[in-house]
Amino acid sequence: MALTGFVSSSRENLASRTYAQLREALMAGRFWPGQRLRIRELSMAMGVSDTPVREAIMQLVREGGLEMRSGQSITVTRLSLTRYRELREIRLFLEGLATEKAVPLLTGADLEQLKKLHDALVRAEKDGDAEAATLTNFNFHFLIYRASQAEDLVSILETIWLRNGPLLKFLYPHARPTYPGRHQHLILLDALQERNAAAARQAIQDDILEGGALLVKLLSQIEKGEAVVKEDAEGNMHLEFLTPAMR
Repeated sequence: MALTGFVSSSRENLASRTYAQLREALMAGRFWPGQRLRIRELSMAMGVSDTPVREAIMQLVREGGLEMRSGQSITVTRLSLTRYRELREIRLFLEGLATEKAVPLLTGADLEQLKKLHDALVRAEKDGDAEAATLTNFNFHFLIYRASQAEDLVSILETIWLRNGPLLKFLYPHARPTYPGRHQHLILLDALQERNAAAARQAIQDDILEGGALLVKLLSQIEKGEAVVKEDAEGNMHLEFLTPAMR
């Protein structure tokens, strides 16, 4: 028997778009770990009613990007150092795999766009534009992963970045990605240009490890109580380092 009644309504499309926008914002580091989200504020910022925002939030809670306590308080998931390392181990394998699969499928236009994105990342870091830097880095990585055409693999990576993404808020200025040699994006671009899948896989893995080294150190400081995330009266979040006397 044929199934009927599955034509999407405009409300369903709106709910899907709202969910997609919030999901990508989490992946790209637009929200702080532990940040409290308010449905009314989000709906006003996005120009939609409370209903699609509420539906999107419930889906993101189910996916682990958001947490809900007492049925009311909604916060961005805050990963511990242990969980970050666990997800990093998974990322090393899966992002390496996605990159390897993408190598023969990336077009000349894709490679040119990757170069532009890397240049934009460098400019954003130089200008101190943290939001632009994290968003550009996200777009750089997922242009590659989505080029793999491995839909389930990309979906898994998006879910991992959904939980990991808010930690990107800690990168600038306190844990800016640094490299002992050339920027790993440049090494990766060379490997992609040469269609060297093994070298590309190694470069993306090295980027995760080298670029995140200072983040690991910062997360350790946070867990030791040497730094805390605070919210000011206007709702702005920031990282504050504490002296021994303040702990």
